[in-house]
Amino acid sequence: MFYERIKELRISLGINQVEFGRKLHVTKQCISNWENANIQPSIDMLTKICTTFSVSADYLLGLTNDCTLDVSGLSSEQILHIQNVVSDIRKLNEKTARKD
Repeated sequence: MFYERIKELRISLGINQVEFGRKLHVTKQCISNWENANIQPSIDMLTKICTTFSVSADYLLGLTNDCTLDVSGLSSEQILHIQNVVSDIRKLNEKTARKD
């Protein structure tokens, strides 16, 4: 599960393995090994990955499907904007589901 989630999240950021490796100070080969389930990161590196993606270790490891967004440090107004975007996306998904 970890290897699927890390690749999915990396792609969602629009970065390649080299760029992601630079953020974590590891090589492209290391990222490739994680994404191909050849090796697992250390606990310290798992923490860095969680911080980079703003997700929990439980999510990365497949212990939960709940993907939360860390909004700490944002103003109430900024959080409200994010909530509105999420609401709009949900409405769009509902409309799309009804068409199917």
